Amino acid sequence: MPQPTHGKICYLEIPATDAALSSAFYSRVFGWKIRKRGDGAVAFDDATGEVSGAWVTGRQPHTTGLVVYIMVDDAEATVEALSENGAEIVQPIGADPGELTARFRDPGGNIFGIYQEPPQ
Repeated sequence: MPQPTHGKICYLEIPATDAALSSAFYSRVFGWKIRKRGDGAVAFDDATGEVSGAWVTGRQPHTTGLVVYIMVDDAEATVEALSENGAEIVQPIGADPGELTARFRDPGGNIFGIYQEPPQ
């Protein structure tokens, strides 16, 4: 069960043109658990079970300003999985010197990033 901690980011509303398409994408690439909320909306719990949210239609995709990064074990493998599942890589690995990051456009047109902890 998620811990209620003051200041913690706990919920995201992600714009989508097709909630089923977007939910399948995030489930395949990141292992997010998909569920239906009581109101019928397509919702998710991230791989940690600490962050949840839902896909919402009727909103413009998020493409500028704030960028949310998703932690990954292997940035190169994730970029490959993103591409194989229809994402557009908009910033390749290596564009942030000293960091293992990349940015992608999801099926709803939103820009997200991935981040891999540097090897020790």
